[in-house]
Amino acid sequence: MRSSDMTLYDVISRNALLYPQREAVVYNGERLDFAEFKSLCDIMAGCILLEGVKKGDRLAVLSRNSSKYLMLYAAAAKVGAILVPINWRAQAQEIEHILIDSSPRLVLAADEYMGTAASLVGKMGPVPKCLELGAFGRSAGSCVEEASAAAPGDGCVLIYTAAVSGKPQGALLSQGNIISSGVQLLDLYCLGPEDCNICFIPLFHIGGLSMCTAIMLRGGKNVLTDGFDPEEALGLIQREKVSVFFSFSPMLKMLADKINDHDLSSVRKVSGIESPENISLFCGRAVNARFYSTYGQTECMPVSGCPRDEKPGSIGKPAVLTRVAILDDYGHEVPPGVYGEICVRSPAVFGGYWNMAEDSAGEIGDGWHHTGDTGRFDSEGYLWYGGRRPVKELIKTGGENVYPAEVEKAILTHGSVAEAAVFGVPDGTWGEAVAALVVVKEGMGLDKGELLDFLGGRIAGYKKPRHVIFAESLPKTARGEIDREKIREKHSKI
Repeated sequence: MRSSDMTLYDVISRNALLYPQREAVVYNGERLDFAEFKSLCDIMAGCILLEGVKKGDRLAVLSRNSSKYLMLYAAAAKVGAILVPINWRAQAQEIEHILIDSSPRLVLAADEYMGTAASLVGKMGPVPKCLELGAFGRSAGSCVEEASAAAPGDGCVLIYTAAVSGKPQGALLSQGNIISSGVQLLDLYCLGPEDCNICFIPLFHIGGLSMCTAIMLRGGKNVLTDGFDPEEALGLIQREKVSVFFSFSPMLKMLADKINDHDLSSVRKVSGIESPENISLFCGRAVNARFYSTYGQTECMPVSGCPRDEKPGSIGKPAVLTRVAILDDYGHEVPPGVYGEICVRSPAVFGGYWNMAEDSAGEIGDGWHHTGDTGRFDSEGYLWYGGRRPVKELIKTGGENVYPAEVEKAILTHGSVAEAAVFGVPDGTWGEAVAALVVVKEGMGLDKGELLDFLGGRIAGYKKPRHVIFAESLPKTARGEIDREKIREKHSKI
């Protein structure tokens, strides 16, 4: 399917022409209209060129949300570079893998992460160069042409997703992919120029980037936060008249618990990964808010959605530019009511995994993006989620994706561990929690605290097991494989 004919920089240029004095970005007391935002993007693009970054080069960033972070997306598009946003919660080993795999020419890090970034970059030779993001872009340098150097089909962002096979893999999304994501979100949520989005979600996450893009496409305002504090968030929502935002559990509960005298009447649309209890609690106290059930992936955002009260329990109808098919194991479409794999055709579908051509062929085969999720259509065309296919088991904890294989690989590097199986269990706060069933080698000792300390330097904190169960052996299938179904059945109620 054809993607958009615009780039992120084209959107910024258009808005600067049409709405020069309309507020574009608010961050930490800084207020920028679209004309000012474009001017700063131009300055940053010039500075990027001065550092030798050319079209097709990667530009990595390690930072919390900021106005400069959002500028980088447009500035990179003007130069034609591919942004590599790195999860600031990742451990040094994980960051090192991303830097080696993406081979950026330039790394920009916020002051609090400069030590880690500089140390890792120092091991890679003269390229890449590591600079502090806060000081970057203060002088214009040489000017680039007014038009974006990137074409709609060119790479925009390389987002490293949860590791199916043990290592994070970079999903390459084009300029057209990101614009198409924004177009479909603004249609789904019926956004207008009066809308204001508060971005609690990190800009390394497809949800944060896509919603900011949707708002910019409509000429609306994005309020950025570099973390989530419920009191601060409530104050910003009230002062900025925020109307829409994405949420990860348990944000809605934390907001609802502290609403008190705050005026949240401006909030009309909320979406994200939240429990039904948290949704009901928040919408009961923010009386004009309506929660939207939305389904998507880093590789394709969004796939479907609708207001939750329109069809409770479903994940909505396919997005406006999206074709969804439910396929069986032989690639045949199944009728409504029958579960199969959710497969997608859309201009938002990514171009493949970086340096992983074979894996990409499996994801985007026969003209369809294979999500690895199961689902069914009902007779009215609503999509219902059925869980991950066994080959791609996934744990969703607090909005983050964790693949068991990556955590198992880290656990098995401990010298006392013979076997390990990682799985998800229900969690009232985070939706799901990571659990591990561990077999210790004969004659050796190991406790939970020691194992978690060991994992602390190897995987991000949200990937570490909250529950560790020691066993003499792991259940196996007739083929000698770990029987994950039996493990889940026995330990699902930790």
